[in-house]
Amino acid sequence: MPKLKTHKGTAKRVKVTKTGKLMRRRAFGNHLLSKKSKSRKRVIKTESEITGKFAKNLKRAMGANS
Repeated sequence: MPKLKTHKGTAKRVKVTKTGKLMRRRAFGNHLLSKKSKSRKRVIKTESEITGKFAKNLKRAMGANS
């Protein structure tokens, strides 16, 4: 079976940590920030972990060893 190519769109959006976790940016942090509360904006700034079956599929798309 041939090697799988890395899905570049996924690779640009998702980072694989040293332990193999998948981290992503949160949505809603680019514009219209004046109406959002400080606490909401702080949460938006942090990265989020991708878990479950979705993470397994993304690892396969990125060519990472799972």
